[in-house]
Amino acid sequence: MIILPDFRIHQRDYLLKISRAITAQLDLDVVLRMVLEASVSMLGGEVGMIALRGPEQTLSIEAVLGIEPDEIEVLEPLLNFASFKKSQDKDAKSGELQLHLRLISRKLNRVLRQVVSLPLQISGESLGVIYVLRAYPGSPTPDDLLILQSFADQAAIAVHNAGLYQATIAEKRRLATILDASGDGIMILDAQLKVKRINPMLSSMTGWQMNFAVDRPHDDVIRWAEPVPKLTLEKAIADGWPYNVVRDSNGEWESAVGSLYVEGDLERLDGMRLSVEIKYAPVFFEDGSLRNIIANVRDITRFRQAEEMKSTFISVISHELKTPVALIKGYAQTLQRDDAEWDKETIQRGLSIIEEEADRLTYLIENLLMASRLQSEGVLRLNMGEVALDELVADVLERFKTQTNQHQFVLEFQENFPTIQGDEARLRQVFDNLISNAIKYSPDGGLIKISGQYTDDLVQITVQDNGIGISSTDVTKIFDRFFRAQEAIEKGLPGTGLGLFLVRVIIEAHGGQIWAKPNQGQPGTTFILTLPRR
Repeated sequence: MIILPDFRIHQRDYLLKISRAITAQLDLDVVLRMVLEASVSMLGGEVGMIALRGPEQTLSIEAVLGIEPDEIEVLEPLLNFASFKKSQDKDAKSGELQLHLRLISRKLNRVLRQVVSLPLQISGESLGVIYVLRAYPGSPTPDDLLILQSFADQAAIAVHNAGLYQATIAEKRRLATILDASGDGIMILDAQLKVKRINPMLSSMTGWQMNFAVDRPHDDVIRWAEPVPKLTLEKAIADGWPYNVVRDSNGEWESAVGSLYVEGDLERLDGMRLSVEIKYAPVFFEDGSLRNIIANVRDITRFRQAEEMKSTFISVISHELKTPVALIKGYAQTLQRDDAEWDKETIQRGLSIIEEEADRLTYLIENLLMASRLQSEGVLRLNMGEVALDELVADVLERFKTQTNQHQFVLEFQENFPTIQGDEARLRQVFDNLISNAIKYSPDGGLIKISGQYTDDLVQITVQDNGIGISSTDVTKIFDRFFRAQEAIEKGLPGTGLGLFLVRVIIEAHGGQIWAKPNQGQPGTTFILTLPRR
């Protein structure tokens, strides 16, 4: 039986203890520090350094011992010696190394006589190298080398595992960041349809706080309002989705029928409804059993509103086009009758109606074309010049006075009203819309007042009527494309929902603002717009 000297037994006990401690750690920084402390201790070193290979196979210093952080660059010349091949001249290598060692000793004000390097390798792959600088020269025995190599192998495994763990944590954080930053709601379910995670967006959609949603059944969080969709996740699971699985081109399991799509109205915790579409995608284990279901939830409320507005718009436009066309055709046919002789006044009245309805068609078509250009180009082009708004508004008002006997018009502009820089044709369109609206939404007649004031920086024009008014809830919506107040629809008042939208676009293109408010203590609405003077 071979009896080992006491120091050999202690050395191996120490190696075993350190190796166990190192391999039990998964924090890379902690592992590197433990590896370096153990290496310096076992080799009796003064200074230690660990350099690891990066993605481009270049070495970088990741841990040091025995020197201050601001002294690290002193050790960088040692990194050049990790690339020496065995076939290279050993004497040249040794001589250059000793030269660098003397320079390092002088800069650190230490006595350093030898550099011992321990390569970190796993499965033939070089992870990096451990450098230990000590104050005395010496050659380790074969037994020492065996122990040191064993330690280096254990250290390489620990560094490799810690690196993998760190990469896994980094990937987990990256995915968590993607989930949290997603503009769609995301939910992760287990095979029992229990919630394992929801992201902030889904929390906002449903009203469920993220931590309270965890481990809840799917149908607690996704609660469908009436009418419940014909197809839900629970119904699909009961019918066998997604358990009919096949392998894709990459060998991964997937559902033979693909993802599940559900659309309906969610009932939030606060009782409000939200229109959503949900796409459910299954994730499988290697044996083909269900692991998770990932739900991607998208708010389609605005999409539905847009579809409803589009449908309403098409209906309204059809009606708005039919009325003037029918009047024009009717009066034209009447005036052309061979069996009747019309007096001059009747002919004049008929032609006047034909002209008015043709103007109405032209106005409608121009609005449609302008809205279409805005949709495609995203910008309104202006032909700028000097515009006298008081004269422009007075001219527009004169034209409308001939179209109604039920309304009284008052024009009040501050004296010496300034000109502004603007597109006269577009600004005329603004006041055509505003005054036309004031007449249209005052079907019983009344006062329509247009006033203008100015300051050193801007002009302000107010158009006030005492018609049917506008509700406080609609005040912020009336400038939206295709929007029409419910009261106007119920009263059968004509309109496309484009006029005020275009007014807002034109005013904002001039750098101005426009808003509306109900009249205080009396019926009607007041529109206020401001435009910069320069």
